[in-house]
Amino acid sequence: MVRNVGGIDRILRIVVGLVLLGLTYFGVIGWWGLVGIVPLGTALMGFCPLYRLFGASTCPAGGKRA
Repeated sequence: MVRNVGGIDRILRIVVGLVLLGLTYFGVIGWWGLVGIVPLGTALMGFCPLYRLFGASTCPAGGKRA
């Protein structure tokens, strides 16, 4: 897999994922908040399957292997 999630994108994904999971944990939102696992996972892996599907990348030119 070639990395396609860049620095700022990664940080935003981590924040969104943790916020959703935190809100779920504290009962502010329902179980659907577990969807926060997706942005958190893609940020940690540095790879987003949807970016690959659409040919997008937020990495600097010549993304590294994940």
